[in-house]
Formats: sequence, structure tokens, C-alpha cells
Amino acid sequence: MFESFIEKLKNKSFLTLETTPKHSATFDPIIERIKDLGLHKKVDGFSVTDSPLAKMKYSSLFASLKLQNAFKKPTIATISMRDRNKIALQSGLLGANDVDIRAILALTGDPASMSDQPKAKGVFEGNSTLLLDIIKCFNGGIDFAGKPLEVRPKPIYPFAVANAFARNPKNLQKKMKLKLEHGALGIITQPVYSLENAKMLLELFQKAKIEAGDKSKDAELILGFFPITKLRTAQFLTSHVPGVDVPKSWSEKLFNAKEISNEAQDRVGLELSIKAFEEIYDLHPKMHLMAANNFALAKKIIDSRR
Repeated sequence: MFESFIEKLKNKSFLTLETTPKHSATFDPIIERIKDLGLHKKVDGFSVTDSPLAKMKYSSLFASLKLQNAFKKPTIATISMRDRNKIALQSGLLGANDVDIRAILALTGDPASMSDQPKAKGVFEGNSTLLLDIIKCFNGGIDFAGKPLEVRPKPIYPFAVANAFARNPKNLQKKMKLKLEHGALGIITQPVYSLENAKMLLELFQKAKIEAGDKSKDAELILGFFPITKLRTAQFLTSHVPGVDVPKSWSEKLFNAKEISNEAQDRVGLELSIKAFEEIYDLHPKMHLMAANNFALAKKIIDSRR
């Protein structure tokens, strides 16, 4: 399953869909919604977030297992450095490996100060590169302390993230290079909304690969996309999400449409999102779709592909 997944990432078009577990004791409603819309037939795999914004949610590892079992498609499980020390990270990876959860998105994680849990404290024994290094050890048959594992893990496929925008693009290149050097096979960006932004990221990624050397030759850039159908979403992404550049023209068009009606705002936002997604996908058909569990909207975006 994962071998063909990675092969598709390297050589063909590639599309994954993000899911976010809820503050609930079951993940089943998300699976049922995906099934009802037939989205599992339209993507190459899924990803599962790990308590984003430090808000406690259902386990990303268990949700990934349920998605894979339900749809027989690979799932990228996010693991945050915020909540686990080296012991818990490795223990979780071993258990996940045993049930074939083997694509891992290494994330440093949002600060615990944002949490909805009283006096929650972040662990942060390292940033995401520590988890990438642990995965490298596991793929070599040893734990992070260098001790051989009694049973060698099945291959683990590490992913990482990158911002989509920075005032100094060299900073993006430097961070991409670092994650490539630590073994990331795929780097997923924050949402991208223009061809200009996408082209810049692809150029920076190629430079980062050259600088990282042979160890990164098989790595690929995966452009993130989050459809915007409301002015408040554009404003939130612009003001509160670092590393995202929403074109000013989008906010202006959404503002003018909202003055007419909410329906006009939704229509204009959908048109803008579909056009951007099509253009970016035509340029680089390796994308990751995020829609905050608005799977009906995700379906409209995916179905727009020419």
C-alpha cells in the first residue's frame, strides 16, 4: 500500500485530503461523511491532524488506523512534538508500525498556551527534526538510543511541513533544506493561492534539494490548498496563520460579494477557490487539500479538476 503511495508521489499526480478528529469518543461520523460523498474514490490518501491549536481531540493514530481500515488507502498520521517525549514518540511509532500506520507527518505543534485544557504544558524535547531523526533510526532497525529493536520495523515514510510564504524567501529554502537533510520524503506547504506563490515554492524546493544533496533526491514538494468561501476565513488566514499569503484581491472580491448577500459571497469564494486550485494543480499535480472537515466543499474543489 505505502510503496505504491510513495511511488505515485514521486512519479505521478498525487492528492491527499486532510481530516481533523473531533472532541469526541468516536471518529466514525467523519468516515461516514467521506463514504457518503465518495471522496475516498477521488483521492490517493488521507492525513489526520494531531490536536491542532493544542485543542484536545481524538487520537490521530487511532483515527488513521480507522481511515485505512475503512478505505484501504494510506493515511499520513500527524505526530506533534508538543505532547510527547522521546519515550512516548518511539512507543507510539512502534505500535503504529505494527498496525501498518507508516506515513508520519512530523510536526513541532502549536504551543500548549493555546490549549483548552487547564494548565496544559508542552513537552517539546525537540522540534519536528527530532522525530524525523527517530524515524531514520527506526528505518535502520535501532531506537534513538542506538539499541537494536527485537523486530525490525516495516519502512516508515516521513513527511514534514513548510510555510508557503515569507518576507525573506531564503528562510523558507533554509527550513526546507533542514527537513530534507533529516530525511523528509515529502514536504507539505501551508495553503497556496496563486501561481506566483506556487512557482516560488517549487524554485526554492529545487534549490533546497540541491543543497541537501543525494539524501533528498527522491523528496517531493506537496502544495497545500484550503478553499476560501467567506471573507472572515480570508481575514483569519491573513491575520492569524503565519506563512500564508492570501491575495488582497480575494478579500476585496469577497467583501464586495458579502455586501450583496451571503450567497453571493459563497459563490464568489467558490469560483476563486476552484480557479486557483485548477491552476496550481495544472502546474504541479501534487497537492494536499485542507477543508476543516467541510467535505462537501472539498468534493466541489476536487471535482473541478479538468
